[in-house]
Parts: sequence; structure tokens; C-alpha cells
Amino acid sequence: MKLYVFNPDTDMALADNEENYMAPASARRMAQDLALLPVWYAQPGSAVLAPSAYNADYLQKMKQLFPLSVQLVTEPELPDYADSQVLPWGWNPSFRKRMLKGGILERRLPTLDDLAECRSLASRGFTVALFALFEFNKPIACTCGSHHLIEGEGEISVEIGKRFEDGYVFKSLWSGSGNGLRWGKGTLTKATANWCNRELAKHGAVLVEPIYNKVEDFAMEFYSDGQGKLVFTGYSRFTTDAKGRYRGNILVSDAEVEQGLQEYVLLESVVRIRERLQKGLEGIYEGRYTGPVGVDMMVCRLDGEIPYGIHPHVEVNLRMTMGIVAHHLYDNFVASGSKGIFNVDNYPSAEALRAQHEQDMRDYPLVVENGRIISGYLSLVPVTPQSKYRAYMRVEV
Repeated sequence: MKLYVFNPDTDMALADNEENYMAPASARRMAQDLALLPVWYAQPGSAVLAPSAYNADYLQKMKQLFPLSVQLVTEPELPDYADSQVLPWGWNPSFRKRMLKGGILERRLPTLDDLAECRSLASRGFTVALFALFEFNKPIACTCGSHHLIEGEGEISVEIGKRFEDGYVFKSLWSGSGNGLRWGKGTLTKATANWCNRELAKHGAVLVEPIYNKVEDFAMEFYSDGQGKLVFTGYSRFTTDAKGRYRGNILVSDAEVEQGLQEYVLLESVVRIRERLQKGLEGIYEGRYTGPVGVDMMVCRLDGEIPYGIHPHVEVNLRMTMGIVAHHLYDNFVASGSKGIFNVDNYPSAEALRAQHEQDMRDYPLVVENGRIISGYLSLVPVTPQSKYRAYMRVEV
């Protein structure tokens, strides 16, 4: 049996890289509140690890509306599922230890060496290799984007920012969803220099990139079978705030994403980018990684004869992504002709979340026909008296 687990702290756990890593309280709250999210992308006949009671009641109600064929497994029941194939949001040493301690057979889990390999591939520094894949092969005219890896010990030069006329962003090697970033222009501030020095001391490197004139974000989603095959599974469109932090997905078809991209570049160029990524990553991941791969990209406004370009390697996520979830939601639970948004948000108090949840139910009444949403609001997890996080869809015709 496949056993899905939502562990959203996996990027932070990879950065820490210790088996005894403890996630901050906010990440633990998120993991508990959204534990049932995998029911929306889990394969039929599988199970999801989540606390019982309120999740069981919610799942039963959803099964009356949608074709969901998954069951709930609680932590104390793990020994009964010892031989399951565990499919977390992402792998890291502390999660492996949790599963092993919970009762999953060791032979069903990746080794620590496997996880060390995965951590290396999941580093933001790996995007430098993708930059080389596009820079030093036959060029694709509409592509842009570069990455600069700063390695070594000691203090970073505060003058380094002057190399980037339109500003820069420093990136930690391990973090995700727009976290672990420091933005600036010109000479580094003391706070940014200190942050970079801590990253150099802890991880031995930090990434720096120019700031681009972004028009919109999107991603290409893949699946690596670990045997040298990388399968394209679809696109996702998402939004970010001014600091690059994830703010939600737009629920549309792959055809609509391609149609939107053609406002800026030729579809032929998009296909060539996808094929080059597939070919390049297949050779890299063969025998080294099995699982979902999300490649974040962006459309940028350029100076020159070509007005727009695609940055094809903003970030690579070797884990499940919200974009993959959104793609699955659209394909399986949204009615033809409808579109909408998928989002994860949080509130300062459970009372504030409850009030917004109830308001959304009143403002956007749910309409479902034949297991698909025509319009309305749906929380994808139960909103309890303790919840501070929710994942939801809002759909319209």
C-alpha cells in the first residue's frame, strides 16, 4: 500500500540535515492542520497519515461528494502498515527516523546515503548546472537567467552587490516556497552581509542572482522514475508576493497555460525548453532520485530586440509541490469550463480563520455535480477550533 504523508518542513529539515531536527512550532501547526491534504492527490486504494476524529469525519463527508478512494491511518497504527511504500511531501533524515521509529520497515525507507544524495540534488546550487545546460548548448533565443555560486569561508564582500545593476537576491542553498531569500541593491547592508556570512559558515556557499523584470510565474512539473526517465506531468501557474514568497496557484488547464505563454514567446520555444530540461535531468537523476520534480520558471521582460524571455531554471524542487497538487485538483475535481484558485493561507488565531472560513462558505456556496466543482469555495482540510492554516479551492464558471 502507498502511504502519503504531508511534512511541509522538509526543506528546513534538509537545511538542518540532522536526524533529531525539530521543526518550529508554526511548521508543526501547519503539518497538523493540513495533514489530510494528500487525499486530493493520493492514488486510489492508498492511505494518508493524519490524526483521527475530525479528519475521519471530514473525509467521510468528502467521499459523499467526490470520488475519493483513500483511507486514514493514524500514527499509532503505523506498525500495521510496516511494509507500505511511504510517499512524503519530501524526504529528509528526520522524517526517515520518524517513520522508522513509528514502525515502517527499514528496507522500505531510503538509506542515509540515499538521502545525502537527494539533499545534494535538492540544493539551490544545483540550478547552476541547469544554467550551464542552457548557456553552453545550442541556445534557445528566448531564454534568460543566471546563477552565481559563492563558495568558501570568511566574510563576503559588501561590494559584490554593485555587480547587479537592477538589484540582486541572495538565496540559501536549502529552503523553499520563497523563503531563505535576501533582496537588495548596491552595497550590501550590514544585515544582509551578516546573513550571507552565516550561510557561508553553515553551508559553505550561498547563491546570488540578478533581479529580473518578472511578468508572471509558472512551473513545469515532472516525475523521475529513477531509471533515467523523466516524464512531463503538466504545467502550473502560481503567484508570489514582492519578495518571491508563494501565494497560491491558478486552476487552469495545460492548454490555457500554453495559450497564455504564447502572448510572450513562441510555443515552439516552450517545447524546446521542456525537452532540453527532460534530456538534461534524465541523465542526472538516473539511479539517484525517484519522485516528483517541480521546475519553477518565470516570464521576464527583456531589453533588446526580443521583448520577453523565459527564465527556465529559477528553482528546482525535488519533492511534492503545491503546483502538482493544483494541477491534480484541476484535472480531477474541477468541472469543464470552470476555473479558479488554490491557496494555502494562515491566520494569527483560530478564531480569525474560522470567521473567514464561514464567510467564504456564505459568499461562495459550493456547487458540485458528478464529483466535480462547478463553482464555490471548498476547504480541502477540516477547519477545527485549533486550526490556523487551511488549504482551499475557490472555483467559478
